[in-house]
Amino acid sequence: MSFIWMLIVGGIIGWLAGLIMGRDIPGGIIGNIIAGILGSWLGGFLGDWGPKVSDFYVLPSLIGAIVLIAIVSLVMRSMGGRTRS
Repeated sequence: MSFIWMLIVGGIIGWLAGLIMGRDIPGGIIGNIIAGILGSWLGGFLGDWGPKVSDFYVLPSLIGAIVLIAIVSLVMRSMGGRTRS
């Protein structure tokens, strides 16, 4: 059951980070879940503080997901700007 909660909370965190950044996450719901879970891993380096839901510390996870979305959107923008000759 904790795996299902991890997917739900990861998806919500990824969705909130996308709303805050004003950017769509590639992959829809799956992208939100991945961004939330990876964001929580990145946010783990900030420490364990704030409210905890299903093994996620919400605030560091949200900050990590925002950073992840910023990096992904920067990479996607730089890849989209190239032209092939």
